[in-house]
Amino acid sequence: MNTTATDPTFQTVLEAKTWLQGRIIGQEKLLERLLMALLCGGHLLVEGAPGLAKTRAIKELAQVVEGDFHRIQFTPDLLPSDITGTEVYRPEDGSFKFQAGPIFHNLILADEINRAPAKVQSALLEAMAEHQVSIGRETFPLADLFLVMATQNPIEQEGTYPLPEAQLDRFLMHVEVDYPDATAEAKILHLVRREVGTTDTAPPPARVTQQAVFAARKALLELHMAQPVEDYIVALVMGTRSPTGDLAAWIDYGASPRATIALDICARALAWLDGRDFVSPQDIQQVAHDVLRHRLILTFEADAQGITANQVIDTLITQIPVP
Repeated sequence: MNTTATDPTFQTVLEAKTWLQGRIIGQEKLLERLLMALLCGGHLLVEGAPGLAKTRAIKELAQVVEGDFHRIQFTPDLLPSDITGTEVYRPEDGSFKFQAGPIFHNLILADEINRAPAKVQSALLEAMAEHQVSIGRETFPLADLFLVMATQNPIEQEGTYPLPEAQLDRFLMHVEVDYPDATAEAKILHLVRREVGTTDTAPPPARVTQQAVFAARKALLELHMAQPVEDYIVALVMGTRSPTGDLAAWIDYGASPRATIALDICARALAWLDGRDFVSPQDIQQVAHDVLRHRLILTFEADAQGITANQVIDTLITQIPVP
């Protein structure tokens, strides 16, 4: 008997997903990946042209998840203390008191993260990896429910700073957002008219509590994964480290062990959201691009040939036998 589909936590998350799909038109994959990152306890890097509802997606998510939300606009003049917070001098007693920055929220939107220099981007490293912030001699823990969704614009590269590989590896997934189709575009028009007009839109459902999120995270680990499926995950990652054929000429550095962990937990989250109590090889293939594309370092030869990370992953999937 499949107990996942009858789980009250699953039903609550499903209601939230259905409501979000009515608020964000044409970006079903982005919404699904956002929920997966929330359930997995990871962070999301979203890349797409302006106006594709990246910011709106996480703002709407904040309406159905228990927790507070904060948006950080990354700019070239931003300082690390603008993110983490700083010690403020108190003249009345001559002491310093730490004033927490915007990173001390549950849901964080790091908008246009590649607009800020490396020293500011690195301010997120400890927070994303360790769920804590160190200021001076003190360390301050972040909330248990902590999700960073960072966005970057792939079109305009002037005045931007590429994210270092060490930080890219901290993101659970790198999602590429594309334009909606004609049908979705028409639905967007109707949705905007309803919002600015007098027609009431559907109210958000009951919030997904933090306890429900933590219960879902535990449920993910209890899903059945057969040994051949687990071996398939390892084989995909090892295929990036010891590439053969065309991959040997395209891959300079393969994926880290974080990729193995991410493939496992993301495939579990995808199966759980689908109402299943087992993980299939198809789940792994569906998340492989989002998990691996930012963890592979391609060779100069691949760049010269116009080979993208997506094409490399496509070739990898065709090379590794499916159990």
